[in-house]
Amino acid sequence: MNFRKWSFITKIAALSLCCAAQSYAADRCETVHFSDVGWTDITSTTAVTTEILHGLGYQTKTDLLSVPVTYSSMANGDVDVFLGNWMPTMEGDIKKYLDSGRVEQVRANLTGAKYTLAVPQYVYDAGVHNFADLAKFASKFHSRIYGIEPGNDGNRLIQKMIDTNAFQLKDFDLIESSEAGMVSQVARAIRRHQWIVFLGWAPHPMNSNFKMTYLAGGDDYFGPNYGGATVYTNVRKDYTSQCPNVGQLLKNLQFNLPMENQIMDDILNKKMPPQQAAKAWLKSNLNVLEQWLDGVTTQDGKPGKAALRQYLHAS
Repeated sequence: MNFRKWSFITKIAALSLCCAAQSYAADRCETVHFSDVGWTDITSTTAVTTEILHGLGYQTKTDLLSVPVTYSSMANGDVDVFLGNWMPTMEGDIKKYLDSGRVEQVRANLTGAKYTLAVPQYVYDAGVHNFADLAKFASKFHSRIYGIEPGNDGNRLIQKMIDTNAFQLKDFDLIESSEAGMVSQVARAIRRHQWIVFLGWAPHPMNSNFKMTYLAGGDDYFGPNYGGATVYTNVRKDYTSQCPNVGQLLKNLQFNLPMENQIMDDILNKKMPPQQAAKAWLKSNLNVLEQWLDGVTTQDGKPGKAALRQYLHAS
């Protein structure tokens, strides 16, 4: 075989491989795979984001996964996007994936969040102001701290405090349940004026539904400022470069506490399905599209804002 013919064949092969790679990338970008860890705030933001993507012509898939499984799935390329990286409490979950580059951080999508232990106001008024006060009233709490689903980062921090006898909590038990289960337990305790200590966070309707107070003193575990938190958007390795249009949307998305509280209230208290609650919020807040869809098109390259407005109007 002469050199020219070999060179020609090589170029054709390279072109074929390039086209195949582009086709594969395009196919992977048509369906955006999310993880939802079962917290209503993440369910809300995921619902809003998937509704936007539907309006832009994308398909979406959302799996309910624990935090550890979320990150292992992202590292394996099975999950594309996670909107619920609460920091600093998830530092232990994400660090090795960020360090290895298998998971990437896109941006902060929410600031001003909060995540730490809380008590009803009447318990606070009775003298429980600090993590260090819990052991003094162990009998009133029945030596229990109520968390949410197994594998959750907050539960892990509570268990660490118990295991290391931090704040003299070695005789306490962590009661794992779910977000809904824990909130129901808190509601029952408050109706009966019983003592309870539990994982609290904002945004969440619990902050308006219950008279509750966050405890001081947990900085070494939940972070300063009463568990002050920032929530980040994560993607699997190279996702924003492989799927630049969806990547641009993710770079634009920034939520706020009133928005999330409203959607969460619709889901939890008005019993609206998440997609319906998200769509209703978007219809009432079309102004956000100016920022969120800046530089974003439909899946087939048409103007994104016009397409999404039409989608929302028709539904």
